[in-house]
Amino acid sequence: MNSAGKSIVRVETGQIAPVLKRILAENGRDYLGQYAIAALCLLVIAGTTAFSAWIMRDVIDEIFYRQRSDLIALISLTIVAAFMIRGIATYVQAVILARVGNDLVARYQRRLFDHLMTLHIGYFSDTRSGQLAAQISQNVTGIRDLLSLTLTSVARDLVTLIGLVVVMVTQDWLLSLFSLLIGPPIAIAAAVLMRKLRTVTRQSVEVNARLIGSMQEATQGIQIVKAFTMEALLSEKLSALIASAEAQANKIARVSERLSPIAETLAGFAVAGVIAYAGYRATQFQQPPGAVFSFITALLLAYDPVRRLARLQVSLERALVNARMIYEILDLKPRQGDSPDARPLAVSRGEVAFEGVTFAYPDGLPVLSDVSFVAEAGRTTALVGGSGAGKTTLTALLLRFHDLAAGRIAIDGQDIAAVTKQSLRRSIAYVSQQPYLFEGTIRDNIRYGRPDATDSEVEAAARIAQADAFIRAQAQGYETPLGENGASLSGGQRQRLSIARAIVREAPILVLDEATSALDNESEAAVQAALSAFMKGRTTIVIAHRLSTVVNADKIVVLDGGRVAEEGSHAVLSARQGGIYARFHRLRGDRDLGLVADADAAATDAAEPAGTTATGRGAAVGATAPRKSRKRTS
Repeated sequence: MNSAGKSIVRVETGQIAPVLKRILAENGRDYLGQYAIAALCLLVIAGTTAFSAWIMRDVIDEIFYRQRSDLIALISLTIVAAFMIRGIATYVQAVILARVGNDLVARYQRRLFDHLMTLHIGYFSDTRSGQLAAQISQNVTGIRDLLSLTLTSVARDLVTLIGLVVVMVTQDWLLSLFSLLIGPPIAIAAAVLMRKLRTVTRQSVEVNARLIGSMQEATQGIQIVKAFTMEALLSEKLSALIASAEAQANKIARVSERLSPIAETLAGFAVAGVIAYAGYRATQFQQPPGAVFSFITALLLAYDPVRRLARLQVSLERALVNARMIYEILDLKPRQGDSPDARPLAVSRGEVAFEGVTFAYPDGLPVLSDVSFVAEAGRTTALVGGSGAGKTTLTALLLRFHDLAAGRIAIDGQDIAAVTKQSLRRSIAYVSQQPYLFEGTIRDNIRYGRPDATDSEVEAAARIAQADAFIRAQAQGYETPLGENGASLSGGQRQRLSIARAIVREAPILVLDEATSALDNESEAAVQAALSAFMKGRTTIVIAHRLSTVVNADKIVVLDGGRVAEEGSHAVLSARQGGIYARFHRLRGDRDLGLVADADAAATDAAEPAGTTATGRGAAVGATAPRKSRKRTS
């Protein structure tokens, strides 16, 4: 079980009070006035309910028993006024609690998203996005429900019950004592059910999160689903999850509703006993019936608040599970914060130096080992190597998605570990090998590169990226809304929008990770020509497999087995006898260097005698690392 799972187990043993206290400490002051008005309305509801039971004595004794016609109008108007006041109070408290609850949900949604944006990128690698979104959407209402349930239970149900008990005792203390005997058995039954309900509720939330997450993933990957005829397989998988979710929901219903027959049976005994005893006294001793009717009315009215209070712990436990799961996310500490004395990065020239960089993912062998080279200011440095050589990992380290195990990366002599991440990333324009587009228009997606960019700057960036023509061909041009991740666009079009987003950023350092891999040859040539002009004067780091992408680079760094194998210009490296880059060039020319590297490495492994193949990232330059140590790199 991971650390998150252990924390879940630990937190389940807690009580409602600490979580409720935390929610009140974080939010109570902001809603104090509104909750005070709602509580006052709930007290009015409780008072008018108790009054309705108390007035029944006068209705029976004075109007029906003593035949006092002069009191009919007064008592009738009093009852109308009581019900009118209760109706207004009910409306006001319901609206206030709904508004406060909705504001709480919105507040915690904002808090959750803001907090998620501070978490280490590894958290998102280990957590499925669909399940995370489902868990948040299901659980965030738990915060609201805890506060609302507590307030309504105390200010309405408990006060109502107290008022009605006072009426009952006033009318007949002996009958009241008999009626209240049902309380302890109901409380004991509720306590027994709670322990089981807590576990079942969490299981239900987790199963539903998996279900919604799987549905989201299936719709997002619908092309792959259909291409590989996975419909039946996924339907079977989702059917099993749906059945599990249904079973958990039914289990919750069985557990939480077990209290109803217990409470109903005990209430039936209480009411029957009261009627039997009161009937006996009325028939044998000719007592006026008003007190008994008032008592029975109070008893019947008391049943609803008693039932709600008995079920309160059931509802609180369900809300508590939801609230705890939200706080489990909010309590996660960012693993990669800025150092206390971090200062903003000041880029003057834009030189990027990798000095003895060593890095390994937590669950794998070393990816990079003692990598050192300099991407000179205002010039283009290309990174070349087979899949798993560590090219993409280097760019991730430059952006501080991860921290180094050893060595340092410096920009103009400033260690990036000593500067703020925000200032570092504002100085870098990044195009990933997998372009991602967000909800919004085409113009919005380009402007994400620099939110203060004008419309003309956005359109100029699109022209440089060779995207302007296809954008204007859309139904609404730059204002065309994009589907999920730009599903309505081709891969090449999405990549060009991604390039435009990087261009509009106008950062001194440009990182292109297979930026033109999704383009056809003609489009690639046009974009390369445009990028060449844009790259002038900027420090550019290019990752590419195609030789055409790197031949004009000022420097080419060849990575192999997580180490720097060679570096130099295209002319120098291609002329080097026995060199890795020269071998790539000779074998495939203007085709995919990465595939050549992989194929060549495989051939080398096959040709070597047993026991001579490199076994790790620390092998000598030119050795081929085993496949399993290359995961999560490119």
